[in-house]
Amino acid sequence: MEQEIMENIENHIHIDHSKSEVIFDNTNRPITLKFENVAYKIKLVKEGCLKNSSKSEEDKIILKGVSGIVSPGEMLAILGPSGCGKTTLLTGLGGRLVNGHLDGAITYNNNPFSSSMKRSIGFVTQDDVLYPHLTVYETLVFTALLRLPKTYSIEEKIVHADAIIPQLGLTKCKDSIIGDSLLRGISGGERKRVSIGQEMLINPSLLLLDEPTSGLDSTTALRIVSTLKGLANGVRTVAMTIHQPSSRLYYMFDKVLLLSEGNPLYFGRGEDAMGYFSGIGFPPLVAMNPSDFLLDLSSGILSDDPRVLSDAPKEDPASIKKTLVLAFKTNLAENLNEQLQESIDQQATEKLPDKKFSQWANTWWQQFTVLLRRGMKERKHESFSTLKVTEVLVMSFFAGLLWWKSNNIQDQTGLLFFYTSFWEFYSVFQGIFTFPQERMMLEKERSSGMYRLSAYFVAMTVGDLPMELVLPTISTLITYWMAGLKPSAWRFFSTLFSLLYNVLVSQSLGLAIGAMVMDEQSATVFALVILISFTLAGGFYVHHVPKFIAWIKHVSITQYAYKLLLGSQYSPGETYSCGINATCLVEDFPSIKTIGLGGKVISIVALAIMLLGYRFLAYIALKRIGVTKK
Repeated sequence: MEQEIMENIENHIHIDHSKSEVIFDNTNRPITLKFENVAYKIKLVKEGCLKNSSKSEEDKIILKGVSGIVSPGEMLAILGPSGCGKTTLLTGLGGRLVNGHLDGAITYNNNPFSSSMKRSIGFVTQDDVLYPHLTVYETLVFTALLRLPKTYSIEEKIVHADAIIPQLGLTKCKDSIIGDSLLRGISGGERKRVSIGQEMLINPSLLLLDEPTSGLDSTTALRIVSTLKGLANGVRTVAMTIHQPSSRLYYMFDKVLLLSEGNPLYFGRGEDAMGYFSGIGFPPLVAMNPSDFLLDLSSGILSDDPRVLSDAPKEDPASIKKTLVLAFKTNLAENLNEQLQESIDQQATEKLPDKKFSQWANTWWQQFTVLLRRGMKERKHESFSTLKVTEVLVMSFFAGLLWWKSNNIQDQTGLLFFYTSFWEFYSVFQGIFTFPQERMMLEKERSSGMYRLSAYFVAMTVGDLPMELVLPTISTLITYWMAGLKPSAWRFFSTLFSLLYNVLVSQSLGLAIGAMVMDEQSATVFALVILISFTLAGGFYVHHVPKFIAWIKHVSITQYAYKLLLGSQYSPGETYSCGINATCLVEDFPSIKTIGLGGKVISIVALAIMLLGYRFLAYIALKRIGVTKK
């Protein structure tokens, strides 16, 4: 299946555009979105000034009884200053709130949120979370393969991906990489359209967008909103938060919801907003952009024109907001409640066939193969970056020159310890950065129900195996022969196996720390403390370790990996020259005697337990990422 997927992607299979252009003209099920008296609060934990003082919890109310209705073909703009609850409301409408307490009713065709309804909702986050090294085409194809149900063939899924490209104006940049702040790629507007395209692939009946024009110039923002207006096209419901749209953008919205500190100040047709506020005694004092006027009011400001208010007394913003909230309840709330009730009476509740919808769109194996290929295409650029390859090659040649043709047992054991320590530290820190860098993508895709966590985790593990083992293998090939270690195939492959085993176990530790901490700086400090403790307590620098701390060596990767490397070069009963015409047993050499040459099987089993245990911890820690509130 994997080979079939890549052949279709790389060859850009021929599509009949006359058929593909109509894919998104209709939706499977038009949705009327209704939200009534929605309130949301979270608990804030306050700590006292003293370390041992008790903690207190305080409720913070973010939304305070917000209502509205959006029908198919309509586009709703949620306006308000920063911190007014726009994103929280939109997240709640998409069924993606993670914590807190949500009250009120949010319905879709008079039905509550469900797994089957989730398949009909597209959610575009404010940040464009995309893989920088994939092209636009590859990004959309991989998304289609993961999100479209298994009833579609691979060719049909690729047809959907190909069809969305001209509809969103992405034809010219189809084969360009996405890029990021450090890698030049497509523009910000094109990146936003790719994010919209990922959600459009499931042909959603309800499309929710968080600040889709943020950071874009006015022309690009107009193009984005015009595209969204065309996607509504009488069959699709669109709602978005938007901070400060231009006049041209403002009049493209069918409905506007204005929020202030979680309170609704206006809900209705955008073109009627200025007249409403003028009618309740808050007319604009100068000709201005409607959205600027509404944002001023929601901030408690009547006007920012110094020519008008230079000598006039300023009203208290809190008083203005309170007046506007009361005016909404008096003039608009009752009429809005009547609209909601009429909609319930007119529209029969649609019985959703939940039993026909499984939780996942594709099988575990289908998800695994797609995630494996996508992960390898993206992560190979990081694993084999010029910086990392240069670092390993320089270190390998330098170590080879430093230990050039050494036949001294002390030097050779020092080289083996260097092998152990360097690749242990290198692999742990490689693993630490994996999940923190993937967190936003994992949150986005898991909250969309794209795949099982197990499929993602196994695909990442399998995909990393060849990439993480290539550089250690090359390093061993260089250093082993330059340093003059035993020229035996068995000894060489035994050393290579021990080193690669150390790499895998160390990477597992890094993955576990990264997944549990999820902060790169904190995880790095934590890992450094653990690795140094492993080394110091192992008896490599202190031969008489106190018993109360000596137990650390039994959970030390360094201890078991170094034992395996020593065993790959030396055998019990083997001798070395320890003086003029004198020989000594290898196992009696101080640095070897501390570790011992026996217990290879125990070392292999112990490292295997660590390998599986650390990865299991990483998997359990990841289960909290992207889980939405039921």
